[in-house]
Amino acid sequence: MSPEWLLDENGKPIADALVLSHPEQYERLRRVCPEAAPTAVLAGDPCWDRMLAARPNRDRFRRALGVGRAQRLIVLNSTWNPESFFGDGGGDDVLPSLLPRLTSEFPADEYRLAAVLHPNVWHGHGPGQIRAWLDRARRAGLALIDPVEGWRQALLAADAVIGDHGSVTYYAAALGTPVLLGAAPLAGLDPEAPVHAFVRTAPRLDPARALRPQLDALMERHQPPPEPAESVSSAPGESAPRLRRLFYDVIGIPEPDAPARLEPLPLPPYEPATHTVPFLVLTRLLDSGEVRVTRYAGPHPAPDDEGEAHTAVHEDTRETDRLALADVVFRYGDENDPRFVSPAHWTAEVLDRHPHCALAAYITGPGSCVLRTRAGTPIRMDAGPGADADPAVYASALHAWLTAGNSPVEAARQQLTVRIGKAAHPVWLTPA
Repeated sequence: MSPEWLLDENGKPIADALVLSHPEQYERLRRVCPEAAPTAVLAGDPCWDRMLAARPNRDRFRRALGVGRAQRLIVLNSTWNPESFFGDGGGDDVLPSLLPRLTSEFPADEYRLAAVLHPNVWHGHGPGQIRAWLDRARRAGLALIDPVEGWRQALLAADAVIGDHGSVTYYAAALGTPVLLGAAPLAGLDPEAPVHAFVRTAPRLDPARALRPQLDALMERHQPPPEPAESVSSAPGESAPRLRRLFYDVIGIPEPDAPARLEPLPLPPYEPATHTVPFLVLTRLLDSGEVRVTRYAGPHPAPDDEGEAHTAVHEDTRETDRLALADVVFRYGDENDPRFVSPAHWTAEVLDRHPHCALAAYITGPGSCVLRTRAGTPIRMDAGPGADADPAVYASALHAWLTAGNSPVEAARQQLTVRIGKAAHPVWLTPA
C-alpha cells in the first residue's frame, strides 16, 4: 500500500475499488496514500472464509495425504523472493539445505512432510526445475502440494508449519497452528502491518541444532496468539455477499436474488507417502512381546536410536544397487495384477532374484500384504482394529521377529503388535 503501486502517472487511483479485509489496513492506507482511500472497500477475505468453513473436514484432508492417526504432518511453506524459505534455488537457501536432514532426522512413519511453494516459485523456475530440486525428498516421502488448489487443505491438516514471512504462514498462525520461521526477513514488510509484528516475534528455526526436538517442543508448548486470527478479516464469513455487492455496484446492475456463496474447498485426491529410497530400519523386541520399528528415509545415518538395523527397499527404487543388499524387498500393487501373476509368485521371484533378501512383501492394500520368507512360507498380514501404518512397516517387524529366532510357521498363526512411536498397531498373521 504505497503510491507507486496504487496511483497512475497522474496521481489518480488505478483501481475503481481496492478491497481490504480489515479496518487496520484502511487506516494505514489513509496515512500512506490518502488519494486511494476513497476507493477502499472492507469486504473480508474469501480465502479465509473458505478455510473456516472447511475446518470440520480436517480429518478427511489428513487422510487424503495419508496421514495416520498418530502421525504429525509438517508443512514446509515458502513465498517467492530470494530471502524466502525456499530462496532463489541457490546453494545457501534454507529449505533445500534442510530437506536431507528432515528425512534423516524425522522417522518416516511418525511424521509426514509436505511442501507448499508460492505459484511464482513454480513460474519463475519452472515445474521441471522445482521437481528436480525436490526429487530425492519426494522419493523419501515429501508431498508436493498443488500451489493453487491444495495448499489451504494442507494448512488445515497440518500439525505444524515451517515457513517465512509469506501470507500462507500467517494464515497458518491465524488457524492456531504452531509456526516456526525458517526465514524471517523484515525489510520488505510495512513496520505497522500485523505481519511485521508476527515475523518479528514468532519462534525461529535454528538450522544449527537438531530439527526434531525443535518441532516437538514447539507443538507441545504452543499457545495460539489471538492477533493473527483477529487481523486476517474483520468480517469472517461475510466476504461472498460483500464482494458480490461490490462487483455489481461497480458494473451498475442489480444483484441476483439468490444468496452469494463461496465454493467449498474440494477434497484432494488420495496421496499417501511414497517411499522409493532405501530405508534404514531399526527394530527392537520389547518385553511386552511387541516389536518396535523406526524407519528413516534420509541419506545420512540415523540419530542414536537403539535397535537392530536392517535395510528395506522398494523394488522400484532408483538406487537399484541397494536391492542386492536389502534384507526386505517390498512393492505396492493390486493382488490381481497379471504382470506379477500373483503376490505369492512375485514374492518367490524376488527371493530367487535377490539371494541376500530374507523377506519379500507384496502390499495389496492400505492394511494388508502377502509375505514370503526363506523358509518358503507365504504369510498374509492384515491390520487389526486401530492399525493404520504402512504395511511395509509390518513386514519389517515380522523380519525382526523371525530374526530373533521365532518360527515362520508359528508366526503364521498369531497376532503381532507393531509399536511405532507411541502408537500400537495390531496385525494378524495367517497362512497365505
